[in-house]
Amino acid sequence: MVLAAPAPSDPRRAIAAAARWRWYETLFWLALLLPYPLLPTYLDLASQIAIAALFALSLDLILGYAGVISLGHAAFFGIGAYFAAILVQRWGWTEPFSGLLVSGVAAAAVGYLASFLIVRVSRLALLMVTLGLGVLLEEAANHLSGLTGGNDGLHEIAVMPLLGRFTFDLYGRTAFLYALAVLFLMFLAARRIVHSPFGLSLRGLRENAARMPALGAPSRARIRVIYTISAFYAGIAGALLTQTTGSVALEALGFQRSAEVLIMLVLGGTGRLYGGIVGSIVFLVARDQLADMNPQYWFFWIGLLLILVVLFIPGGIVGGASALQARLGRRA
Repeated sequence: MVLAAPAPSDPRRAIAAAARWRWYETLFWLALLLPYPLLPTYLDLASQIAIAALFALSLDLILGYAGVISLGHAAFFGIGAYFAAILVQRWGWTEPFSGLLVSGVAAAAVGYLASFLIVRVSRLALLMVTLGLGVLLEEAANHLSGLTGGNDGLHEIAVMPLLGRFTFDLYGRTAFLYALAVLFLMFLAARRIVHSPFGLSLRGLRENAARMPALGAPSRARIRVIYTISAFYAGIAGALLTQTTGSVALEALGFQRSAEVLIMLVLGGTGRLYGGIVGSIVFLVARDQLADMNPQYWFFWIGLLLILVVLFIPGGIVGGASALQARLGRRA
């Protein structure tokens, strides 16, 4: 028996159907726990993947759902990373959970101010504005060496044990579980956002921003909101990096980090939520293995992988899997 899809005239039922949790999602998140018992020597890499996945998720909220592309998204990642370090070193604020929240709010505040400029430009001008924002903040952090450490960065940033019991050990066990738990909670919140009337209006803005105001959806206001939320997510990811590694450097604000997160998202698939997570896994695992095999030319193979995905799987790995599933369903 084939169940009929919800009628297009009933958007609430369609949203509810899209938001329903699937069984394979549970398997996916359980699979992400496998490195803890099976690959204990790779837990540091696994925690970095979780942080990168959260960062990619933050970019997907604006690029995949609102159609706002950015070449300087690392600006908010770096703000969260530096703010978490300054909280510890300058103010002695070592409680990790509240430190995450405050760092995310700091990045969101900057993102909110930047959003008033973002909504006024589009296309090439948008690329240049976001790139310029990242460069400005990186140079500002470099010159404010008394606060940020300049080229040397900030080191020996120690936060208190999680829940007063679990310390950040050298093996990365606590860091991995901490990063994965934060990623999961933030993913659930993002899932709720995109599968809502607000998320539906974002997709409408992505497809045709000129028509949405006629439907009662103020485009600029919605873009400012999602841009601020995206900055908050990126700030949380940056703060996670600082807390789990105990240091932060200028590269947290650099263009390379912005470019890498964009590559991860394209590899996994934009507008899919899981695309950023899958892309982060593929990119960082490939980088780790290729750097061991060919330290000088590993980026060549990453570039080749990106070209193959764009040519043959335009929707990314997750998009390609969804298309294959739909095709098999139609044949069945």
